[in-house]
Amino acid sequence: MADDENTEVEESDVSEKANEPVPRFDPEALGQDSAGKNSDDAIYVDDMYGDWFLDYASYVILERAVPHADDGLKPVQRRILHSMKELEDGRYNKVANVIGNTMKYHPHGDASIGDAMIQLGQKDLLIDTQGNWGNVLTGDSAAAPRYIEARLTPFALEVIFSPKVTEWASSYDGRNKEPVTFPVKFPVLLAQGAEGIAVGLSTKILPHNFNEILDAMIEALRKNSVNLLPDFPQGGIADCTDYNGGARGGRVRVRARIEKVKKHLLKITEIPFGTTTTSLIDSILSANDKSKIKISKIEDNTAEFVEIMVHLPSAVSAEDALPALYAFTDCEVSLAPNACVIHNNHPQFLSVNDLVKSSANLTREFLRQELEIKLSELQEKWHFASLEKIFIEKRIYRDIEKEETWEGVIAAVDKGLKPYVKIFKRVVTQDDILRLLEIKIKRISKYDSFRADELIKGFEDEIEEVEAYLAQITRYAVRYLKELKKKYGKGRERKTEISQSENGELVPFDKIVASQVVVANETLYLNRKDGFAGFALKKDESIEKCSTLDDVVVFGKDGVMKVMKVADKMFVGKSPLRVAVFRRDDQKVYNMVYRDGKSGRLYAKKFKVGGVTRDKEYPLFKGHSKSRIFFFAVHDSEKKNSNILVHLDPELKRVREKVIEFDFAWLEVQGRGVKGSTLTAHKVDRVVNAPREISEEVEKEAKEDSSPPKTEIKKESPSTDESKKTEPVKPAVKNESPSSSVKSKNEKVAPKDQGTFDFEGN
Repeated sequence: MADDENTEVEESDVSEKANEPVPRFDPEALGQDSAGKNSDDAIYVDDMYGDWFLDYASYVILERAVPHADDGLKPVQRRILHSMKELEDGRYNKVANVIGNTMKYHPHGDASIGDAMIQLGQKDLLIDTQGNWGNVLTGDSAAAPRYIEARLTPFALEVIFSPKVTEWASSYDGRNKEPVTFPVKFPVLLAQGAEGIAVGLSTKILPHNFNEILDAMIEALRKNSVNLLPDFPQGGIADCTDYNGGARGGRVRVRARIEKVKKHLLKITEIPFGTTTTSLIDSILSANDKSKIKISKIEDNTAEFVEIMVHLPSAVSAEDALPALYAFTDCEVSLAPNACVIHNNHPQFLSVNDLVKSSANLTREFLRQELEIKLSELQEKWHFASLEKIFIEKRIYRDIEKEETWEGVIAAVDKGLKPYVKIFKRVVTQDDILRLLEIKIKRISKYDSFRADELIKGFEDEIEEVEAYLAQITRYAVRYLKELKKKYGKGRERKTEISQSENGELVPFDKIVASQVVVANETLYLNRKDGFAGFALKKDESIEKCSTLDDVVVFGKDGVMKVMKVADKMFVGKSPLRVAVFRRDDQKVYNMVYRDGKSGRLYAKKFKVGGVTRDKEYPLFKGHSKSRIFFFAVHDSEKKNSNILVHLDPELKRVREKVIEFDFAWLEVQGRGVKGSTLTAHKVDRVVNAPREISEEVEKEAKEDSSPPKTEIKKESPSTDESKKTEPVKPAVKNESPSSSVKSKNEKVAPKDQGTFDFEGN
């Protein structure tokens, strides 16, 4: 009953509290107790976030994503190699066993360790693999860790490990010791490359050739300049003109090696770095689907070597298809190196040349440390061998027979050695005496003095040799690197061809303009009535062939020009003057006659379309409600010009000659924004093309007399003062009736390929 009563009381309290209003969250009350005083126990979220974020960022940078400059390894790679060294017995180990052993040192799952080990094995430098380790060419994944095996390569055993020089630290759980960094005597980082994404930064170091790295290190030790260029295991052709020594901001362009087999058949034998045959084929098929290139069939025959057969249609030649493959597919890729490494426990951005010099100096230092350790060991061996010789030959061991205590024994041996202390290279310690006392009587009885002298002499020769190496440590380091190249450099020749001239100077790839090599398999259509253009309006007026990368230039009746990206359907304005494909190197010349609405004068101008910004409107004359275009024509070059007739208003009483003949050859090509030259200040009825016979007569006269026409044309710039009333000089014209020299007013002139437009009416 007591329990039941207590339960009822608790439920009652809960129900009463549930009816109480819930206090609202007050941010200003954070850090204050009920009395309104600041609480020392308050924890702010922003403070926690700042601390946790910095801790996490530092951990990711230092312990996961960025390699160390000293040994070129990430922590997981270093722990894998250390674990493999522990298991090393000359035989292959299951990768699953290596992963399990590595988990003693790496605080992450087996999947991350396995992926890192597969990547190391595919580099073919530090790990000797057996089984299906995947294919870097095709992108095929490796088999499960329980099915593949690995062991350290002889190269790794020689250059990576040196326990006596290695700095050690406790593992994450404190049960084991692991290396802080390996005393690597070769820049593994430059040979293998590295890539990683951390918090706020990333690293991307391209691989380089094994033998060239060793040569560069030798040059660095000799204080010569270093210029190391990347070399990719997939081969290809590289443009390294902007490599910038591998520093941040540089760039490398890599192309696949493509051979012409037949007129309509190409073979890809090498692929760019970072791609696979699968991804490359996908990019080719995607470009074909987007109508940027045209192929009929593609075959992948890749096995040990890359072999991709690209079949072309009969209308496409291999010479035309090759630039398009580089422009629109992964047959050409751009790589941006970013050499971020851990140096002095901080991330730093260095260049490849800096890493070569640093590695060369580190190699020399590690070799010096190994020599010093070896020298110390040799000296210890010589010291004890000399002690042993004197101890036995001088029968000092007999002095201990009379001693009854252990202290007396030690003192007796020490006394017996004192006459010979001058021949030793260091002081005789108690540990030395204890070692002498551990010599068995059997060895003393069979002691060979001659062999002992030879042993001591051998130690002295080795000591002399090591001291000589230390005195010339740079020469010793160069010799060591040359031996590495001789021993392990065979079969590691350069695979990537560098784009350079005959004298060895770096040259860039030929510039490929995408708009020039894309397949023009679309047609530009125009709906003048509704003002739409595009390659999807197949029922409307056909303009010309185009590609999906082209731009379109539009001239409106309002005198506004605009360049637009071609699309399936786009608005270009009602009844445009001209809609055509626009190219940046276009040499077309435009002839135009317009009326300035403000002054009422008629102007003529001849211009080209220069540099323009896409989707920006460019007015060809000042906008005004009464401004309008009377004539517009386009020609392929400056050699061709329009010859026009300007018909004045027939109602003009004081003007005798109502028709003015004008040839655009009299004008020079100007900018599209200039005002032009004044034709007349009178009211104009229409402007039309001159009849053929008149044009031919004008051309004949121009050939006979190259001097400018007698008629003076007044040129005006936009800054001309319109307030000045100057009567223009009339050009000499033939006074012909409209019925005899030109087409009737009601007869319309059809445009020919949008080349010429006549405008009639006031």
